Amino acid sequence: MTRPENRLRVATVNVNGIRAAYKRGMADWLAQRDVDILCLQEVRAPDAIVRGLLDEQVWDVHHAEAEDKGRAGVATATRRDARGGALVPTARRGSIGVEHFAASGRWVETDHALADGSTLTVVSAYVHSGEVGTVRQDDKYRFLEAMTERLPELAREAEHVLVVGDLNVGHTELDIKNWKGNVKNAGFLPEERAYFDRFFGELGYKDVARELAGPVPGPYTWWSYRGKAFDTDAGWRIDYHMATPGLAARAVTAVVDRAASYDTRFSDHAPVVVDYQF
Repeated sequence: MTRPENRLRVATVNVNGIRAAYKRGMADWLAQRDVDILCLQEVRAPDAIVRGLLDEQVWDVHHAEAEDKGRAGVATATRRDARGGALVPTARRGSIGVEHFAASGRWVETDHALADGSTLTVVSAYVHSGEVGTVRQDDKYRFLEAMTERLPELAREAEHVLVVGDLNVGHTELDIKNWKGNVKNAGFLPEERAYFDRFFGELGYKDVARELAGPVPGPYTWWSYRGKAFDTDAGWRIDYHMATPGLAARAVTAVVDRAASYDTRFSDHAPVVVDYQF
């Protein structure tokens, strides 16, 4: 799917292990998608392997590997020929700025110079899945709290900010097919959803895919591998493009690249691909 010349295409996907995703056909998807900036979560691989799979002749890769081997890991990859090479990052940062998460592999930032002289900051983020009553849930709230501090800082530092990734929270009842059965589970707790009220309220960010889709169920981005969740579309919308208002206004299409069938998926998440018009 070739993008029009005047559009910037950004894709995000939790790959559930990049090595496994490539074995299942991720490279074929990527080759067809004409993406300018690719953001990955749950990479779960050493840096050398990531750079080997994402051909460094094609992609400028910024990867934050998790200290816990085989877990988490986030990356951004910018196509070197995008806009004649002008999109290659001018700056890279590898964490959310809180020491507790410095080696967690959950947040990377890249700055990109746009043709009009403005700066676009892109973040690939992977929020904890959480588990009620455990330290995993405590860490999730701590990370969401860190986001409430970092998001306004980013908006002050760059004209355009785009935070994408697996944020592991369904914001509203439209974002989970079986929301009634999940109100006491991590991912749809009122306390978690309240953070998203702030992100899309007082902090001023926009939920790009929701604004383009309108008040409809989904479109979902994650389906459990268990049971018939994928076949019955019993999914969750937990993968986001969060943008500052001026950038969100430039979004023209948002597509969830849902696989044609259960056995053709390269991850339990589907890519979310958005075109921004410049």
